[in-house]
Amino acid sequence: MIKENRPVQGSESTGDKPAHREETLGESIRYFCVLLLAVFAVRSLVVEPFNIPSGSMIPTLQIGDFVLVSKFSYGYSRFSFPFSPNLFSGRIFGSEPHRGDVAVFRFTRDTSVDYIKRIIGLPGDHIQVTGGHLILNGIEVPRTPLGHYKVLDENNRLLSGELYRESLPGSGGRPPVEHDILKLTDDGFANDTPEYVVPEGSFFAMGDDRDDSADSRFQGDGPDDLGFVPMQNLVGRAPIVLFSMDMRHPAWQFWYWPTEIRWNRFLHLVT
Repeated sequence: MIKENRPVQGSESTGDKPAHREETLGESIRYFCVLLLAVFAVRSLVVEPFNIPSGSMIPTLQIGDFVLVSKFSYGYSRFSFPFSPNLFSGRIFGSEPHRGDVAVFRFTRDTSVDYIKRIIGLPGDHIQVTGGHLILNGIEVPRTPLGHYKVLDENNRLLSGELYRESLPGSGGRPPVEHDILKLTDDGFANDTPEYVVPEGSFFAMGDDRDDSADSRFQGDGPDDLGFVPMQNLVGRAPIVLFSMDMRHPAWQFWYWPTEIRWNRFLHLVT
């Protein structure tokens, strides 16, 4: 068989190059806008990362933890979106949180500030702390001692106290939520409170570091008093620690970064 060496039309052998369509400025801007819209949608409707800057949730959450917050757990309010646009009131696709959830919400006195605490009481619950012991609906919440615990807070102040495993009654047919708490003392107002009754449309939140947390036990007019938290202020539930850094050194000292990573908290479940 005779093979003819004929050039293929349009190939490089003809000296022609394949046509190349250059991207216009308008298309680049459009792609960039689509990317921004996708990021906005994910952060608003699905998940959003949050950094833990303080020790109020020690030992459950450590300073320097980065938690991933589920935005769809409780439905959506204006606070689900960046810059909190006043698009609507209340919540859409809303569902009540469960007792024991670790949740991110907006501070009652300044809704530009995010808080993270544990949900202790739901509407209608009676809550009191007596002698450092949590009383829920007239029953003392059981706790088991785990030994001594000490850690430095965000101000490099030593927190030294007793670690307990608390068993908080579940809600909505769920089993009890077992989680660790830190007790530094049994003295002071936060350890001997009046009885609180959670109003409709609100919840009662407390930090797991029970003696170093500005939470719903403080119902006054002080700038740090949280009071009852409206359900509308909920941002989402924090089920997992994405990663964690000790951050003992300034951020610009990048050579310390590998030693500051807490590898044991990578994808650590929050209970």
